[in-house]
Amino acid sequence: MNRILLLLWICGSAFVLQAQNLRNNPSSNHGNKFEQLGTILPDANTYRAASGAPGHQYWQQQADYKIEAFLDEANLRLHGDEQITYHNNSPDVLSYVWLQLDENQHQSNAESNNFDGSEKSYPLSVGQLEGLEFRKNLEGYGVNILSVTDTFGNPLKYTINQTMMRVELKSPLKSKSKFSFRIKWNYKIPERMKIGGRGGYERFGSDSNCTFTISQWYPRMCVYSDYQGWNHKQFTGRGEFSLVFGNFEVNMKVPADHVVGSTGTCSNYAEVLTKEQLARWNKAQTATEPIEIVSLEEAKQRELNPIKGQYKIWKYKAVNVRDFAWGSSRKFVWDAMAEPVESKKVMCMSYYPKEAYGLYRKYSSKVVAQTIRTYSKFTIPYPYPVAISVEAASGMEYPMICFNFGRTEEDGTYSARTKYGMIGVIIHEVGHNFFPMIINSDERQWSWMDEGLNTFVQFLTEQEFDNNYPSSRGPAHKIVDYMRLPKNQLEPIMTNSENIIQFGPNAYAKPATALNILRETVMGRELFDYAFKEYCKRWAFKHPSPADFFRSMEDASAVDLDWYWRAWFYDIEPVDISLDSVFVFRADVPKAPLEKFETRRSRPEPEEFIHVSRQRNLASGMVFLVDKDTSLRDFYYYYKPTTDTSSRRVNRYESTTPITEADFEKYKDKYYYELHFSNKGGSVMPIIVEWTYEDGTKEVEYINAYIWRKNEKEVIKTFAKDKKVVGIQLDPYKETADIDERNNAWTKELTPTAFELYKSKTLGRGQYDDANPMKKARQGN
Repeated sequence: MNRILLLLWICGSAFVLQAQNLRNNPSSNHGNKFEQLGTILPDANTYRAASGAPGHQYWQQQADYKIEAFLDEANLRLHGDEQITYHNNSPDVLSYVWLQLDENQHQSNAESNNFDGSEKSYPLSVGQLEGLEFRKNLEGYGVNILSVTDTFGNPLKYTINQTMMRVELKSPLKSKSKFSFRIKWNYKIPERMKIGGRGGYERFGSDSNCTFTISQWYPRMCVYSDYQGWNHKQFTGRGEFSLVFGNFEVNMKVPADHVVGSTGTCSNYAEVLTKEQLARWNKAQTATEPIEIVSLEEAKQRELNPIKGQYKIWKYKAVNVRDFAWGSSRKFVWDAMAEPVESKKVMCMSYYPKEAYGLYRKYSSKVVAQTIRTYSKFTIPYPYPVAISVEAASGMEYPMICFNFGRTEEDGTYSARTKYGMIGVIIHEVGHNFFPMIINSDERQWSWMDEGLNTFVQFLTEQEFDNNYPSSRGPAHKIVDYMRLPKNQLEPIMTNSENIIQFGPNAYAKPATALNILRETVMGRELFDYAFKEYCKRWAFKHPSPADFFRSMEDASAVDLDWYWRAWFYDIEPVDISLDSVFVFRADVPKAPLEKFETRRSRPEPEEFIHVSRQRNLASGMVFLVDKDTSLRDFYYYYKPTTDTSSRRVNRYESTTPITEADFEKYKDKYYYELHFSNKGGSVMPIIVEWTYEDGTKEVEYINAYIWRKNEKEVIKTFAKDKKVVGIQLDPYKETADIDERNNAWTKELTPTAFELYKSKTLGRGQYDDANPMKKARQGN
């Protein structure tokens, strides 16, 4: 007994001395990772409260538009005549207003076309050589402003600076006042598949029948806000949009045989549809399966017999939206179905050319409905009357409408990569209705606030579509390769959109991963879901900033997350927690020395493990869409690729320490494990320990990240166990994005050779195989 007391006294003294030394002699082991963000965040004020909610004096501007548009298909030009009514709800007096001319991005003299470096690669391609003469390829592009006048026709002075236009007012616009003015303009519509950009037209080979995706097409008001004044940062093509809410009335004059899909609701279907099409539209109002309003055969006939020189006007209205976009083509097939959201109906619709029919007819509108349903559960109920997916060989989002990709091969087959890529992009772009179309963050400054948050809820939606959905972003282990990159290729999530080096991982994947780790590992689903939904409710139809998000998540959960925002959003250090050594001891009568066992290298687990999100989905009894609607099952639902299932070898260790005979019975069945951890990556995270016992059972323990608060580089934790441990594994479900799994285990396994790792990684791609096994299966039959 005395020996045990002595051992415990020595251990306790060591812990006290260690804490005292840290306080009296601070070293690099004790940094500021757990300090509050403090002055890093802007001060709260009457416009933005310290809780993260809008302040009691919060305000935002409004801009209403009435636009007459003419699509000149023959000359590939778009003409517009618009009236803007600008409401100054700010406490400030304005002497001028700023508008965005996004199509000037395509001007030959646009600064953004020449401010990135370029390096020749080998072998050289024709496209690379043409890119060096970009100015020649951009001749004639950009917005032509014909006039800017007040509503009485009096000219207003204006100045154009690249993609921004300043309009000077005849008299200052006072607070709580409004001002209306008129702009006439036109521009050459870009062939976006050649010169890039989000809006434009697409040719189909030598076919003269094009699809038009009309976006960023009209002069749009810039945001004037409480925290930055005018947001007139130039549009360079990457940082997207910062826009004002308002109401739209838009009339689109297009060729008579075109079909138009648009933001808002159409008020004259009876004038532009045939009698049969109008009947189908009325039937779709209660349909739970997509109904073709414009059929495939009708679209094919229009392509074969285009109408020249005749036009129809499609009239649309949209209320409380930040933007307006539309698509137009005689190639479009159009289907629709109704999806109930609380007490109202949302029409989920898809427009697509015949080249996409094999995929879009089966999936698109149903995926739209699934997205609206799932996002409404995790954020706010979808408030708009329609949600549209348009196939346009792209991926871009606007209120109520988005442009996506997904076409079959000529024989009707498609690869799994195409199928899941299409479903993923539809979910993502439809999901953008919530971020940033409703929760209206500043994309020009902070891409992650819409792309990252949207990608996170996209992951949740994919998992509810199919628990085996091959999500490429969201699970922690998917971000590991990015986090392993050299520091000169990384930057914090809190980086301006224009300055990000690795845009996809930094703006999409890393913030989505950070939120998934918060939900599954740091906060738990219940606390996270409540706080995330509270943020969405607070900032729906408003302009949130990063500080509003950070503060709302803490305010609604009572979880101090400043350390987490520092690690994941303000820093670039990766997670790499190492299990350096294990001391094992137990009470026993025989006297034996205390032995130390060093960490043994562990082979990474195969990619096909069931990550924690999937396990919890199954445990919760979640019913997946592919099970409720078996028509969504296809070849790839049953297809299972070959995987590597190599077995693991475990080596067992134990030692003993002296104990008295009298107390042997009390301690004889106990095992004590002292684990030594080091933070090799730099980012503090919870320590997750999985114990494997001799009887084959397992136990997982979660140790809060606060264990690192007094020493951010090394910690020691001792555990008492009733059973003998034969294996210890850190982060068994890959929840923390640990970049080096080789130092995560107490066991002995062979490290894969470079060839084996490459082979395993290739096999692990599984359902993303581009070899198109569907085609092989058909050929085999």
